[in-house]
Amino acid sequence: MKYKVLVDFTDKENDHVYRQGDKYPYKGRTKKARIEELISHNNMRGHPLICVVKEVEEVAND
Repeated sequence: MKYKVLVDFTDKENDHVYRQGDKYPYKGRTKKARIEELISHNNMRGHPLICVVKEVEEVAND
């Protein structure tokens, strides 16, 4: 799954600054628990910081 940043924040785990519209994580992978924290209200800000990006399948024109 891919994730997009909803609001600017600094990641407490690695001090990386994310800006609205950035992809999350900026590189590599992260723990499922961390993603669930950032998607929910259960984080230091009290509101979702990232969301799931729905992937659209491209249809080939034959």
